[in-house]
Amino acid sequence: MAQDQKRALLAVVLSGLILFGWQYFFAPPQTYETANSTDTNVETNTKSSAQKPNTGTVSQSTQKQAPLSEITLENNLNSYTIDSQLSVVDGTYKETGTKFQNFFTTKNNTVQFLLNGEYEAINFEFINVEKDRAEFQSAVGLSGIVTVNDKGYLEYSISSSKPFGYKFVFTESIDEDGPGGLMAMGGAVQKQFGYYSDEFNTLGLESDERGDATLRYANVENDYHLFANVFKDKKLLVYKTNEAGSFILRSPEKTLNLDFQQIFVRKEYDHLGALGNNLQQSIDFGIWAVIAVPILRGLQFFYSIFPNYGISIILLTIIIRMLTFPLQYKSFKSMKKMQEIQPDLTKLREKYKDNPQKMQQETMALFKRAGANPLGGCLPMLLQMPVFFAFYRVLYSSVELVDAPFYFWIQDLSEKDPYYVLPVLMGLAMVLNQKLMPSTVSDPMQKKVMLFMPLIFAIFMKDFPAGLTLYIVVSTIMGMAQQLYVYKRV
Repeated sequence: MAQDQKRALLAVVLSGLILFGWQYFFAPPQTYETANSTDTNVETNTKSSAQKPNTGTVSQSTQKQAPLSEITLENNLNSYTIDSQLSVVDGTYKETGTKFQNFFTTKNNTVQFLLNGEYEAINFEFINVEKDRAEFQSAVGLSGIVTVNDKGYLEYSISSSKPFGYKFVFTESIDEDGPGGLMAMGGAVQKQFGYYSDEFNTLGLESDERGDATLRYANVENDYHLFANVFKDKKLLVYKTNEAGSFILRSPEKTLNLDFQQIFVRKEYDHLGALGNNLQQSIDFGIWAVIAVPILRGLQFFYSIFPNYGISIILLTIIIRMLTFPLQYKSFKSMKKMQEIQPDLTKLREKYKDNPQKMQQETMALFKRAGANPLGGCLPMLLQMPVFFAFYRVLYSSVELVDAPFYFWIQDLSEKDPYYVLPVLMGLAMVLNQKLMPSTVSDPMQKKVMLFMPLIFAIFMKDFPAGLTLYIVVSTIMGMAQQLYVYKRV
């Protein structure tokens, strides 16, 4: 989990501890590894003693020439540089000019073959090279074709007269500042491994997990870009991660043919969906996906009318508040009644200050007579939590908001407010909202803690995406307006 996500979760958990006094605990998933399969040197991405590439980019025209050890294939979407061991060592996503080598360590996406009882990174020679297509062959009987298709995929078809095993190795540098490490692309630095079977599963970079699954694709990603191995047919593979930052997948059985695709792409939800193979599932909205996807659709809809995602966030927030208002109306009424009986509550506390049990009995009787619910003010907050987290996942994971300006000083809604204006406004709005909410807290220390809650939340939110803070500011102001409206009617 990225640092911002940890702060968000910590902020909400802290609020929950103060307001409700409960915590959530989640048991870690259990994984397992299929037995009876050999995996020599599985902990590291071991290269055989290969000669270094000695050739640059190939001419775009079809040509017959001497065997090559490195080539560049491209179309109007992507450019891939492939070395003699079928590793993508460089390339460009042409729409944005994003360089692949800034995404992962060079040669971290190796395919190795099980020959003579050991996995080896076979050296191939490229022949009959064209702009978007090349043939390759090896001295050990493996041969094949690689092409760049019209969707920007690299397509591999490998065959042999003798059965062979295979293993894919993704290796990620853990150094955030080093070449090929966790480099920021559009403001995102979080990286993780993942795979899709019947659903999308994520694996941490420095985790130690193992098991097996029937996979459609496996990948390494950050929040805004994805590099994936997509298999032509679902394949049963054994997977393993380790603390060195490797993600290893191997076939438990040998085969005569291997067909797979590789793609590097921006994680745009609709574009990934159009590519097929459920690649859009790699955009991890988590348990809030059922809310997050409609929120994303709403942002896209308003953006199509008003081409500014800041305006889209404001309009969508207002719509969400209006849709949830019927559920909040009864809660606001209860809060108004709580406000009206505050003088009586004060008298009871003073009268029975030496008899807590009697004070509690009389207080509950007063609530019942007045038709007030001391927990009524909790409902609006509870209603906002799922929307808050869903909005957070959309704003944090949607590449659409990268470099999307609002107005004035906010030039990227996926980045924090550079001058912290929105977090300050959010804190002030929360203070005003507290003034409208009656308090049943009598302990002086608890009152002080409650008073500092807006400040605590503003500090936690200062480094969050400006788009998320904008949502909270507008939602809080809209909530106060609805609350005042109800107070005037009851």
